[in-house]
Amino acid sequence: MSAKVAVIYYSSTGNVHELAKAVAEGAEKAGAEVRLRRVPELAPDAAIDSNPAWRQHVEDAKDVEIATLDDLAWANAYAIGSPTRYGNISGQLKQFLDTTGGLWQQGVLADKPATGFTSAHNTHGGNESTLLALYNTFHHWGSIIVAPGFTNPAVFEAGGNPYGTSHPASSGEVSEATLTAARYQGERLATIAARLAG
Repeated sequence: MSAKVAVIYYSSTGNVHELAKAVAEGAEKAGAEVRLRRVPELAPDAAIDSNPAWRQHVEDAKDVEIATLDDLAWANAYAIGSPTRYGNISGQLKQFLDTTGGLWQQGVLADKPATGFTSAHNTHGGNESTLLALYNTFHHWGSIIVAPGFTNPAVFEAGGNPYGTSHPASSGEVSEATLTAARYQGERLATIAARLAG
């Protein structure tokens, strides 16, 4: 049985969106069926318009389908991404995760491999703590956390975050090394999901 991976994310200025696409590509390379989904934007227009990159990304991402609980029920593996907000996940992603109680009570989310990815402005701007905060949700779901660890040279080349792929936005656009690490993370998730499903 092949993996069915839901890649669900929130992105304000597009960095996490780029990581999400790379994770999806990696999962597809491993033979997985993938759904790439974004959670709804909740910020008011005044906040979005205060940052041209944010407004541009809102317009650019309109073609990406909105995540639903059906995407979680369909999948047998999860890759979830968020920008860092004070060392934690964004409110937009948290709002979506807070709607999963019914699936959690039914056991739908349990025993499925899950991984996370993120972006903060600075290298030490909360990337690791954001992933660990996201993984708290996975623990409550009963997921099997599939971090990249130091299992591939791509992780080292992208800065060496064993918790999940991360991007320091102050360095500019997402580097090819980081995208390679994200593809590896998606491939690793899909490979382990397929083993568990088989």
